[in-house]
Amino acid sequence: MARSGVPEFPLPRVTTVRELMDLLLACRDGDPVGLLDHALQTAALLRRSHPFDKELQIAGLVHGLDRLLRPGEGGRRSGPAGEAVGALLGDRVARLLRLHARAPAVGGQGGGPACGPDGDSRVGRGPGPRQGSDDGPDTEAALALGRAHAAAAAGALDAGVLEDWRPVLELVAAGAYRSPEHPPR
Repeated sequence: MARSGVPEFPLPRVTTVRELMDLLLACRDGDPVGLLDHALQTAALLRRSHPFDKELQIAGLVHGLDRLLRPGEGGRRSGPAGEAVGALLGDRVARLLRLHARAPAVGGQGGGPACGPDGDSRVGRGPGPRQGSDDGPDTEAALALGRAHAAAAAGALDAGVLEDWRPVLELVAAGAYRSPEHPPR
């Protein structure tokens, strides 16, 4: 049983892009912003700030699955989204999601980094990634994910629709995309 008192069930393993799209569509509703809208906004912000890092963009798109998969915990364990999509989207996407889930969130809600008024992600950090730390090669990308997560919380961006992301999901799932810093697995 989880610390929240909610019994734990095995996480689904997402094995196809279609399954992933269906799971993301299940995140449509929310108050004030649905998880899907937040995910689309996060991914769109990452597309603008890191246009060549498709894996980071996809991590932004699927990071909200933590709350869908473990609703009582807000994704605060090991990053259930990373466990669920790792086989489909690769080790780096799963690692980014785990790093993101470990970081304290804005307002202490879990699932993302706290940011100071100047956007400094080091403010109030727990065991998640820190700028300049030695958490591995994806520390800066995880910090970018956290900043996009926090910025998307405003919900003011028209980020398009999920179907727009299908080609990128298919590229990453096929292993066809690897950034120069992250060679093929």
